[in-house]
Amino acid sequence: MFKRIKEDVKTVFKKDPAAKNMLEVLFCYPGLHALWWHRIAHWFYGRREYAFARIISHVSRHLTGIEIHPGAKIGRRFFIDHGMGVVIGETAEIGNDVLLYQGVVLGGTSQAKKKRHPTLGDNVVVGAGAIVLGAVKIGEHARIGAGSVVITDIPANATAVGVPARVGMGWSQEHLKVLEHGKLPDPVADAIKFVLAEQNKLEERLKKIESMEGVVSKIDEVLEKKKDEIEHEFLGRKEKNE
Repeated sequence: MFKRIKEDVKTVFKKDPAAKNMLEVLFCYPGLHALWWHRIAHWFYGRREYAFARIISHVSRHLTGIEIHPGAKIGRRFFIDHGMGVVIGETAEIGNDVLLYQGVVLGGTSQAKKKRHPTLGDNVVVGAGAIVLGAVKIGEHARIGAGSVVITDIPANATAVGVPARVGMGWSQEHLKVLEHGKLPDPVADAIKFVLAEQNKLEERLKKIESMEGVVSKIDEVLEKKKDEIEHEFLGRKEKNE
């Protein structure tokens, strides 16, 4: 037991740069306290002492602001950063070295008494306010961006963002080591960039054909202005000028 507690404390120092000393970690980290309460509740749950297990988890929620159903299965070196508002459902399964930020929900989408909550592989990071719903699987080393809503499986080593969450492209292995919230990919913007680029190519070809035929087309200024606004929003000044 003491070996696991020592491992939990080391995990806090490893995953939270704000951790300064042992006393602070032991008394001021609700994510750590919620994990310890859960282990006790899960022990009773496994012995079919359901009511007592729920009472323990209820007390834990009151003290930490984190709700973990005693039936949830959690691996080693699990860490909840800040933690307020985190909800983990009964049939959720969490692998080793998983990191959750505040406001994360691992929720269910069915009232049937079956597997209805997410399964997170090893080394998964779920950003603040993200919601993962249903019996979906999040692959190892996957990253879920802040505020995303995941309703489908996410493959290993992928980064998913958006509502509903989509897998982003161009995320380097270096960035996969830590979820950099300020550098998240944007798959919707990527798709719009592609469409705009193809449209510009078609317009250039059309202009060449009209020039060869001696045709002069009147430019729709309202349409051009709107297009410029879209390009500015999704491409940015730098990309547009390149």
